[in-house]
Amino acid sequence: MIVDLTDGNFEGEVLKSEIPVLIDFWAEWCGPCKIMTPVIEELEEEYAGKLKIAKLNVDEARETASTYGIMSIPTLILFNQGAEVDRLSGAMPKDPLVHWIESKVNL
Repeated sequence: MIVDLTDGNFEGEVLKSEIPVLIDFWAEWCGPCKIMTPVIEELEEEYAGKLKIAKLNVDEARETASTYGIMSIPTLILFNQGAEVDRLSGAMPKDPLVHWIESKVNL
């Protein structure tokens, strides 16, 4: 299940997560974000139990988006043990995204 992040649940869902977390920072009006949705959904199925997949709507969770300096969307941030590991901006195909994830965290 893809987790919907808010300013209120971010700490518990991401910073205190026992498994790595991939966050998709997005917005309803963002065309490239919509392109990424099926890719994110596939990743959620493939990594269930090993990688938490979450989405954060930057228009609804402005405080968290600001805290992490989100200037363009989609931005993907990978967290492990409560710390940011790496980030990518822009839409991309699934294969390079999988390679990026697996090169940054042990799943």
